[in-house]
Amino acid sequence: MESALDVAVPAHQRLVEFISLSPTPFHAVVNAARRLTAVGFEEVVDAPGLESPTAIPLPVRRSAPALPDRGYLRRGGALLAWSSPSLHAARRDRSAVALPWRIIGAHTDSPNLRLKPRAQRSWAGVTRLAAEPYGGVLLNSWLNRDLGLAGRVQVRTTGPVRSSGTASSRVPRTATRLFRVDQPTLVVPQLAIHLDRGVNERGLVLDPQQHLNPVWRLGSDIADPECFVEWLASQVDVAPRDVVGYDVMCHDVAAPALIGADMLASARLDNLCCSFGAVETLLAAPQDARYGVIVALFDHEEVGSESATGAASVLLSSLLDRLWDAAGANTEDRARSLAGSRMLSADMAHGVHPNFPDRHEPGHLPLLGGGLVIKHNVNGRYATEAVGSGELVAACQDADVPTQTFVNRADLVCGSTIGPTSAARLGVHTTDVGLASWSMHSIREVMAVADVDHMLRGFRCWLDS
Repeated sequence: MESALDVAVPAHQRLVEFISLSPTPFHAVVNAARRLTAVGFEEVVDAPGLESPTAIPLPVRRSAPALPDRGYLRRGGALLAWSSPSLHAARRDRSAVALPWRIIGAHTDSPNLRLKPRAQRSWAGVTRLAAEPYGGVLLNSWLNRDLGLAGRVQVRTTGPVRSSGTASSRVPRTATRLFRVDQPTLVVPQLAIHLDRGVNERGLVLDPQQHLNPVWRLGSDIADPECFVEWLASQVDVAPRDVVGYDVMCHDVAAPALIGADMLASARLDNLCCSFGAVETLLAAPQDARYGVIVALFDHEEVGSESATGAASVLLSSLLDRLWDAAGANTEDRARSLAGSRMLSADMAHGVHPNFPDRHEPGHLPLLGGGLVIKHNVNGRYATEAVGSGELVAACQDADVPTQTFVNRADLVCGSTIGPTSAARLGVHTTDVGLASWSMHSIREVMAVADVDHMLRGFRCWLDS
């Protein structure tokens, strides 16, 4: 069995590998699940056939309702994993059922361009794929980039649906297949300056409906209006007629890279960086602690979290109920467990931009390389309050992990995270934290290499706070 953490590989290199293998939320979940499975975490499968991507085999599984002490469950682009000493300790010590939880929440999705259901468009000698911006995309950053395609395809299965029997015994009518194409496949060409003479003076203005549809091929495939579906079917090794749905998105094929000796440039740092940090922290967590650990990687944070796999769903609260049930906890036990529980909402933060100092609150200037950023907003856009953040700061001080603070300018609209939503759903002290970065929501973002280690050390010392 593999060790939980390969400490011989620097943390930022492990992060680079995780990001490179995860161009979509679905891939991020499978890659996190692969790491968990390798060290003994068991997958809980509530509905056989619900999760069946073929990209990475995950052989160790357990059917509900039994819950292992260390396990995880997947729902599309969301993953929840736990290490719960209370499940086995409760058999010996009744007080263990009220053990508190340390929860780290993050999200797997990133702003990008996603294909529309009928994507193929042919005109003026080219075939384009109709795309729609997902989340708060920095649109201009997607121009003139070599783009790949990745996502999930829903395919019709060959087995017939049984006409009788329970729902759990029915043969699934469809199955999910993941695919990833990292070769340059698409491009969104920018209009030449000769045809847009004032662009440098007035700024680039892009119409998301008209100007962001990537070019796929030269030639108008009017005679073959389904050639994209045929191509998609070939990626998952099925016949075109068996493709019944897809969630496909564009991604930058350029690999993450070091800039100088101390900066990391990469796609999807927001928020695969903190998703990676959450999983690594769970892998390093002691199994005999006085608390349980939960990692909650949600999807759809970039569009408000209101989805079946978002932070506003019942996924996390439902998991807690199941874990308490498995430990034999009553209503009083659950209340005491929550009262002692804490949550980190981990997402990237805005580092002070050297070319735009006027966009930052003068007294709060998070620096790249300056350590964990604790994010505050008095109007509830972040969940941070004094109790939770104070515990985190004290723990980091004791472990010599640097921290810094972020407050948005009062005259600028503040972003948000899964923190306020999760805090409201659970009623636990929640702190919004992140790592300073530049170019957030761009196709390529920048952070300090040193902050990857700051994140991992900060998360680990917080567990015992």
